[in-house]
Amino acid sequence: MVGALSVALIAGYFNQQFKKKSLDPRVVHAHYLYEYYNGFAARAQYDSVFLLLDRIEEIYREIPHYRYSFEVGVLYNNRTATYIAMALESEAGTTEKDSLLNLAFIQAKTSINLYNSWLEQWQGLSEDQIREKVAPSFSPYDLVFRNQNVNRFINKRVSQIEDAQIETPRRLSVVRTNLGIVFRHRSLLDDAVKEYLAALELWPDNLAAENNLNVILGKPLEQRSIFRRIFPKDRL
Repeated sequence: MVGALSVALIAGYFNQQFKKKSLDPRVVHAHYLYEYYNGFAARAQYDSVFLLLDRIEEIYREIPHYRYSFEVGVLYNNRTATYIAMALESEAGTTEKDSLLNLAFIQAKTSINLYNSWLEQWQGLSEDQIREKVAPSFSPYDLVFRNQNVNRFINKRVSQIEDAQIETPRRLSVVRTNLGIVFRHRSLLDDAVKEYLAALELWPDNLAAENNLNVILGKPLEQRSIFRRIFPKDRL
């Protein structure tokens, strides 16, 4: 369970593993916890997934710089995917399935809004512009940075944002694909097609969007080599 992740394990492990990466110490705990996400999801431990994502979001929401960041958008898309998985395990036509799809819809729309808002603020900025915008959030007078070189944390954050400028449109493509899946399982096929097309416009190599669209259009599924299926890890 998630509660067991605190106290003894956290105290020693994440400080050593993440400090050397120059991660912002205010959110190191979030990065550490996120390491557990894939395992919980793969084992369909849905309660643990939601508890984990809620705790990670709490950490980010406590800090103004991260409150509406791309990282929070990732969390909402993770919730979307989880609700979809739960819905697909439910019996067709049941109230439970409809409720889970509705929850997935809400999470997907929130993720889309977060990603779009983040892109409006950060997309197209140069490294110097990012640094200027980031620096005030890393005050050397903050006790969390006491006796540390704040510039290394700023440099790391600038690098993360530069990566996110590339990856966030693709993340947005993924969540719009998920929204299309929600519509498809609600039999709202026109809405589903719209989302899949939007996803492909954002990321033309989105195989999931292409094949979900092909299912609706009655076309054969697209097969691609491993090299075309590579997608950057949806990391925090």
